[in-house]
Order: sequence, then structure tokens, then C-alpha cells
Amino acid sequence: MAIVNRVKRPTHHCKRPHDQLFSVHRLNSTHSKASQTLRIDTAPPGRKEIQLLTTADFDVDAQQLARRLIGTIIRHRVNRVWLAAQVIETEAYYLSDKGSHASLGRTRSREPLFMPAGTIYMYYARGGDSLNFSAQGDGNAVLIKSAIPAIDYMSSVALETMIANNPTGDGGARPLNRLCAGQTLLCRALALTVPKWTGRLLVSGSLEVLDVCDTPEEIVQAKRLGIPEGRDQHLPYRFVDRRHLQSATQNPVRRSQLEGRDYEILRRRD
Repeated sequence: MAIVNRVKRPTHHCKRPHDQLFSVHRLNSTHSKASQTLRIDTAPPGRKEIQLLTTADFDVDAQQLARRLIGTIIRHRVNRVWLAAQVIETEAYYLSDKGSHASLGRTRSREPLFMPAGTIYMYYARGGDSLNFSAQGDGNAVLIKSAIPAIDYMSSVALETMIANNPTGDGGARPLNRLCAGQTLLCRALALTVPKWTGRLLVSGSLEVLDVCDTPEEIVQAKRLGIPEGRDQHLPYRFVDRRHLQSATQNPVRRSQLEGRDYEILRRRD
């Protein structure tokens, strides 16, 4: 199948309702009410198969946004070439959450977290760039944790560019399923940098997030990664597309993990 340097519209129609329900037995959380269902905000009635997300799409609760962004495509235009990746893993953060940057106080570098929903917040993690979007409410945001190359939504030249952008330590090519398997790897592959994008909104024709009507049947909910002890490390605010567990930063359902203790499965109810 030929790959073209433009959005490739699916031939079927998206029939997702505005809110899709996922069955789940929640892990313990001090920041959310106990419930047997979670809602994922998806395309409203009448939305076409492919749609650019606007700031209004980001103006929802951080966990809702984190689930909403699973399956969307982030694409960045560099030298007339669209680099593209499909989001498979996200993490939600709140102002009241000790694991969040916002909880450390309002500073110039963290100001995007307190700006309108949809504002880009980027920072350096272990020397690499990381991409976040502000959500509804001051200090609340979603970290884009990992993705996979969206090969059906970009040209072969774009894919080659992403591979060249993000080589292994010895200069070799990363396997495609690990090319964007981490927050800094994703930004490197898409050529997203802190100086250029933090504090800005998405720009049509330059940096876009696309709803391509690809909500997964199942999402894994687990604890976030890399949160220090005593900083709300127990909160289950990490969400992973079950179709792509091997491309996540870390597989949340690996052999040592137990369902109900370490993770839950959010299943779509049609």
C-alpha cells in the first residue's frame, strides 16, 4: 500500500458516540470518586472520520483527556514533511497531585501548566524533551508518554526522517515499535523541542493532533512511572493502549504484575 504525505482518510464512517463507556473496577485513588465506569471523551455525533483537535477538546478533566488522547495522531511539519506518531500511552497530573510539576509551584518554566487548556508544556527529562498538554483547571495536564510511528499518515521520507532523528546509542536504527517508546524518544523522533513549543498552542499546518476515529477496545490503567516515594506514586493515572503494550515505555501487564493489584483493564462498552 502506498504511503502518501497527507492525511489518509478512512473509507468507513466513525460511529463513536460523544462519550464511550469503559467498564473498570478502580484502583484506590485519593483524587477521584469510586465508580464502576469511566467515560472517555471521543468524537461528538456527526464528526467526520478525521478531525483536528481544538482547544475545546483539551478543556476536560486530566484523566479524561489522557484517555481521550489514546489513539490520536500527533504530527509535526518539518521542512515541508509531516512527521507523525499515534499516541499509545499517557499520564494525567493534577495541581493537587504531589507527583506533578505544578505542585512544586508556579514558575516561569511551569507557567504553561496554568495557561488555557491545550497549551503545550515541555520540559527536559534526563536531558531529553518531553511533551505535555494543559487540561481543564490550573496546573492539570497530560504527559504524552509514548507512541508508535503513524506510517499510514506520512510519507516514506517522513518515516526515514524520524528514524534518523532518533538513532540508538551506537548510531543504529531503532526498531519501529520502539522508535517512540518513551517521552523523550517520541519528541526526538518528531523533532519537538522545549525552546520552540513550550507555552504555545497547537498550530494548524505546523503542529497538530488528529482524531482519526481509532479508539482502542481496551485501555490499561496503572500507576505512573518514575514517581518518587511519598509523592502520590500510588495514583493510577497512567493509560496504555492494550493493542501496543510492547511499544509502551514499560509493559504494564508484564508477568510480575497482577490485574486488580497493579493494573485494571478499561473495556469499551458499545
